[in-house]
Amino acid sequence: MPHRTRNALVMITAILALHGGLEYTEAQTASPSNANNTDPRKLGWMTGFPPSPDKLIMQPQSDYFSFPKLRWTVCHIRELLPTKQVSRGIGAPQPLSYAIDKSIDSVRFTPLGSAKPMTWKQSLEVNYTDGVLIIHAGRVVYEWYSGCLEETGKHAAMSMTKSLTGLLAEMLVAEGQLDDAAEVATIIPELSRSAFGSATVRQVMDMTTALDYSEDYTDPEADIWKYSTAASPLPKSESYAGPDGYFEYLQTVKQDGAHGEAFGYRTINTDALGWIISRVTNQDLTQLLSERIWSKMGAEQDAYITVDSKGTPFAGGGLSAGLRDLGRIGLLMLNRGKINGHQLFPQQVVEQIKAGGNRAAFAKAGYNTLEGGSYRSMWWIFHNKHGAYAARGVHGQTIYVDPTAEMVIARFSSFPKAKNAVIDPTSLPAYQAVAEYLMTK
Repeated sequence: MPHRTRNALVMITAILALHGGLEYTEAQTASPSNANNTDPRKLGWMTGFPPSPDKLIMQPQSDYFSFPKLRWTVCHIRELLPTKQVSRGIGAPQPLSYAIDKSIDSVRFTPLGSAKPMTWKQSLEVNYTDGVLIIHAGRVVYEWYSGCLEETGKHAAMSMTKSLTGLLAEMLVAEGQLDDAAEVATIIPELSRSAFGSATVRQVMDMTTALDYSEDYTDPEADIWKYSTAASPLPKSESYAGPDGYFEYLQTVKQDGAHGEAFGYRTINTDALGWIISRVTNQDLTQLLSERIWSKMGAEQDAYITVDSKGTPFAGGGLSAGLRDLGRIGLLMLNRGKINGHQLFPQQVVEQIKAGGNRAAFAKAGYNTLEGGSYRSMWWIFHNKHGAYAARGVHGQTIYVDPTAEMVIARFSSFPKAKNAVIDPTSLPAYQAVAEYLMTK
C-alpha cells in the first residue's frame, strides 16, 4: 500500500473510532500542549475566506485527525467524509428541565494513582473536554462547552455509536424480532463461511467472538489495514482487488479459538451486529435509530453517521450528535426506556444491559482501570457500588449512567491520546465524586 494512502487510512480509521488509535507526541506542537493553547478557535483552523494554507484541514490530506487538528475535526466530520442523516423528525423538541448548580465546579476528588486532589472544573481542562452535561433527578444541573463545540454544534461520538447499535439489538431481542441465541449464519447466510457464522448473536453483542483479527496499528500487515481499506469511502486504487465495504470485509474474517470464552474488543463485531439488525428489520441503522429513538425522544438536532463507499452506516463508530441529545440517551437508559412520559422500549432492555456480561471473560482482556467490570450489548458495565454503566468512545467520549445517584453525565472530548485508559484515572473518580455530591442535595 502506498505510504500516502496508508497515512490517509490511519486518520480515517481513527475518525471512525476503531479501538486503539493514534497517540500524540509533544513534538507536534511548538510548546507543551494543554486544552487552552490547543483550542481550535485560538489556533484558527479553517478560519478566513478562504482560510490561509497553514490553517486548512481538508481532504485528501492525511493528517486531519492528528493532534491538535483533531480538536477541530471532531466537530466537523461531515465536512470530510460522506454521512447519512439520523432524523429527529418534524415535531418540536422536548426541552430539558434546568436547575444549574455552580457548586459542582468545586467538587473535589483524587485521581487514581495520585495523592493530589483536583476539582471538577480543573478536570475539564485536563481531559480536553469539549462539552459536558450533567443531569440529576431529571434536571440539567451542569452544562459546559469549549473547544470546537457549542450548544448548536455536533461532535463525534466515536465508539458510543456501538452502544446505540447494541441498544437497538437488545430492543429487538426484547420484542421477539431477534433471537440472541441464534447462530449468525441463520440470519446472514453470507457470513456462513466467516468466523461470525458459527457465533451466536449474543456472542457478537457481547464481543465474545473468537476472531483471527488484529487491530495492532504498529504492524503494517495487521488486519486493521485491510479493514480500513475496504471500509474507506474514498476511491480505491485501480489495482485494488479486495473487499469493498463493511459487509464484504466481514465475510473474509476467520475464526481463532472457541466463541464465548473471552472478551475481545473488536469493532468489526458491531459492524456484524449492524448487518444483523438491518437484515431482520429491513432498515439501515440510520433509519432504525431515527424511527425508534431519535424522532421520539424529543431530540433537538438531527444526528448523522459516516458511511462506506456503498452507503452502509458505520455501526461501530460513525455517529456525530449534539451534547443534549446524548444526555437524552442517558436519560432513556436511567429511566429504563421512558422519556417525556413515553415508554420507547421495554424496561427489560435496560435491565439486561445493567446486569452485565461475563465478568470472567472480560477479565481476560486486562483492562486495569475497569477491573471487575464487564461488557454487555456494547455497553461497559462497571459493577461498582452505584451500579454504573457507560457508553464509551476513544479520545474521551462518554455517556455515564449512575442509577443510585439518579445521574447522567454526557461528555465530548478531544483528548490527545485515543485510549480511555489514559483518561480513566481522572474521569472515573470525578464522576463518582459528583454522584456522591448530588446525592447530598
